[in-house]
Amino acid sequence: MDFELSEEHRLFRETVRNFAEKEVAPGAIERDQTHEFPAHLIKRMAELGLMGIPFAEKYGGAGGDTLSYAIAVEEISRVDGSLGIILAAHTSLGASPFYLFGNEEQKQKWLVPQAKGEILGAFGLTEPNAGSDAGGTTTTAVREGQEWVINGRKLWITSGRVAGVIVATAKTDRAATGSRGISSFIIPKGTPGLSYGKDENKMGLRSSITSPLFFENVRVPADYILGQPGDGFKQFMQILDGGRISIGAMGLGLGQGAFDMAIQYAQRREQFGQPIANFQAIQFKLADMAVKLEAARLLVYKAAMLKDQKKPFGPAAAMAKLYASEIGEECAYQAIQIHGGMGYAVESQVERLYRDVRLTTIGEGTSEIQRLVIARHLLQEAAKGR
Repeated sequence: MDFELSEEHRLFRETVRNFAEKEVAPGAIERDQTHEFPAHLIKRMAELGLMGIPFAEKYGGAGGDTLSYAIAVEEISRVDGSLGIILAAHTSLGASPFYLFGNEEQKQKWLVPQAKGEILGAFGLTEPNAGSDAGGTTTTAVREGQEWVINGRKLWITSGRVAGVIVATAKTDRAATGSRGISSFIIPKGTPGLSYGKDENKMGLRSSITSPLFFENVRVPADYILGQPGDGFKQFMQILDGGRISIGAMGLGLGQGAFDMAIQYAQRREQFGQPIANFQAIQFKLADMAVKLEAARLLVYKAAMLKDQKKPFGPAAAMAKLYASEIGEECAYQAIQIHGGMGYAVESQVERLYRDVRLTTIGEGTSEIQRLVIARHLLQEAAKGR
């Protein structure tokens, strides 16, 4: 059992951290205030090979592992949650379906440009009545000759309007109940009948575009389906398991960023003739934050390494996502407390991290859903032992 990163992973972390601190951090406040989409930074991430980290080189990726990918999301989110969620959604939700379930032709056509960062990918699952309950999916796909005709809508789609390709779920068997009869479809940008609603005006992550999608008689070729009809539910459950690692890494990074700002401010801010870092009340806050962040990092890295070792990782991913997201939020809260009134001001930056981290307890399955996933696994294991 080795808790040290390899030399390769340490060098990779240093590269991403330098990029984040020198190129991403300086404009983070302005992008948040203006809702500016960071296209230039996405281009830079593509140049650095960050848009396809866990994908094989033959598909345009970096040939890295899940741990490297988690480190990248962590380091970028530490200074800008918006760019972190763009990277996480593109990799885990947009490109991964092709890598996991696409045939060779689909991988060459759609995975390669995503892994190279030439286009962004998006994943359309959530609907007005379908989120935690995927069985509420009402978007339909009907086979007509050599085409599928798709009708319906999706909500809260990260990078939806700017994505070059979308993987969207739809009912192909309307007689099926619950989560059965759902399939995954490839819908390229510009397909007739695909339109976008007004970008969401969100609490946080405001330079990331989040779009509603509308499908009105969208026609795609018959082979624009991933896997077989009806495979959709088991596909996106696997996709979400992997995605939870990246959202855990995002929560971890945002929490770490808040902690970094808090400890710097505590040493700089003076009250009663001395830095507030000298006071036990502040020291206890900093100590608790450091311990919880370290525990969150171990959970996230463990889940990533289990995935890389091709071992069952779903429960570990749920634990990592649950704990890291809630600790990230707690650290951002405490960072504001340590900053006092200044923490409530935009200039402090910790208020931005506080707004950004809130999404991590919701996206890729809420904290409540993670607890259900974990509990069900525990009960199944207990039943086996009887």
